Amino acid sequence: MVHLHKNMKMSELVESNYHLLGIVSRLGITGSFSEHTVEEICARYSLDADTFVLICTVYSSKGYKPTEEELRRCSVADILRYLHNSHDFYLNSALKTISPALERMTEPASQVQQKVIRHFFDSYKAELIKHFAYEEETVIPYVKQLLAGHAAGDFSMAVFKDNHSNIEESLSDLKNLIMKSLPPECDGAGRLDVLSNIFHLQEDLEHHTYIEDNILVPMVEMLEGREPSPSFVAPVPGEHEGEVLSDREKEVLSEVARGYLNKEIADRLNISINTVITHRKNITRKTGIKTTPGLTVYALLNGLVDLSSFE
Repeated sequence: MVHLHKNMKMSELVESNYHLLGIVSRLGITGSFSEHTVEEICARYSLDADTFVLICTVYSSKGYKPTEEELRRCSVADILRYLHNSHDFYLNSALKTISPALERMTEPASQVQQKVIRHFFDSYKAELIKHFAYEEETVIPYVKQLLAGHAAGDFSMAVFKDNHSNIEESLSDLKNLIMKSLPPECDGAGRLDVLSNIFHLQEDLEHHTYIEDNILVPMVEMLEGREPSPSFVAPVPGEHEGEVLSDREKEVLSEVARGYLNKEIADRLNISINTVITHRKNITRKTGIKTTPGLTVYALLNGLVDLSSFE
């Protein structure tokens, strides 16, 4: 693994991990790098070199955890710049690339299958828009007020942490649905294209979320005069994903898809609530799908329920 630092040539940094081209672009760096160093290029674009290297290191080094000293050297304003430009990239580039590819891929599927996949994707897009709007309209203005030395009312990073939802789960569910539940007619280059774009977006969003939770939050907490939060550790995916659902698990999944709550499912199937909860954990572990909308689409695509159940 190449150690990234501000005195290396920018071309060497990008060559160490070509995915960093996206970060370079999002931060407004254009044109030829020539033989210039990272620090020289960053100075040209009024970008703090330590902050740029920190962001690139998150994308290049799995498990990297910045120290408090590293955070104190970096620019909160440039972290905001990265986050804002990333929001624009996700909504106006990444999702717009996936949307038509998804439509082309599902053309051989039935009308019902096309409808449920399209609805799930549109719901995810709406979720993402809402998530980013909160950050653009509340979080970023709050941090800018702090940087300007102004009091910022009742909001704090503690409030942000309490309201910071997971934006990767639904995308992961869409990926699993495409890999496991679409008919073979949808296979081929179209599926490969969609999955490649989803994998790339999911990985980028994971890095984006990590930067928010482990860089922005502690940096702003230091501005607030608080102790920075300890680093977040991502959960390890389940080892048994991919096992076949039992008949009882299929029954429980069908009831979940129809919108019933755990107690209602227990009453309808004449089993205990604890048994329902256990089955739901097994369903999530085996399918790799975590959200209720994702499980609903899974049930529809696999014939466990039909669309008339929702009309």
